[in-house]
Amino acid sequence: MQPFPAAGYDKGISIFSPDGRLFQVEYAREAVKRGTTSLGVKSKEGIVLVVDKRPTSKLVEPKSIEKIFKIDEHIGAATSGLVADARNLIEKARMESQVNRITYNEPIRVEALAKKICDMKQMYTQHGGVRPFGSALIIGGVNETGCRLFETDPSGALIEYKATAIGSGRAMAMEEFEKKYREDMTLEEAMELALDAVYEATDGKTTIESVEIAIVGSKTKKFKKLTDDEIIEHVEELLLRKPKETDEEEEEE
Repeated sequence: MQPFPAAGYDKGISIFSPDGRLFQVEYAREAVKRGTTSLGVKSKEGIVLVVDKRPTSKLVEPKSIEKIFKIDEHIGAATSGLVADARNLIEKARMESQVNRITYNEPIRVEALAKKICDMKQMYTQHGGVRPFGSALIIGGVNETGCRLFETDPSGALIEYKATAIGSGRAMAMEEFEKKYREDMTLEEAMELALDAVYEATDGKTTIESVEIAIVGSKTKKFKKLTDDEIIEHVEELLLRKPKETDEEEEEE
């Protein structure tokens, strides 16, 4: 009997390889790794979402690139990976949020929404004729249990974080979070940390046009995208602060 060709496991979405791998899911994760960096940070005063939306061409209008989305009044999401796949998942999330309001007359819990999105992602890893979503989402929001921040994987896995990143700069951003994250941070300090992480993840190429920022305050429980003027203020402060930090580190060495 001829052994099953290796390529067979590669082509079959729901076929495990002999060592227990689903190659299509791993390829979907690679699509996320090739995406731009998106980050989420949880503080005692709310959630901060920051994305690097660096345009691929000078001819692209930066405002046309959207990587942070409002899902409900109290929930937002940052995406990385295939943009069209992310848009589909965002629409699903918005629908689930509205269905919950109509059915139970209350806003959906952040963890419940994240689980519903992951259930959908998992379904696309198990059936023939479909492929996994090539997109990861950071879902952050505020409900009666406080501030919550979740990362969803193309496989349907769900993990709650205090601070996390997805995309090409994940390793460098996570290293920055490991060094500087504190649980008692204010919303302003969380935003500063998120911008520091974006700066490190993009090798210092952070600009006013390349950054998108949104917050969900724990008091207001409202999602809000920062205006251009607010982003300019924060990014200019970042660009002024970073050279000073670099000089101080060199002096210590």
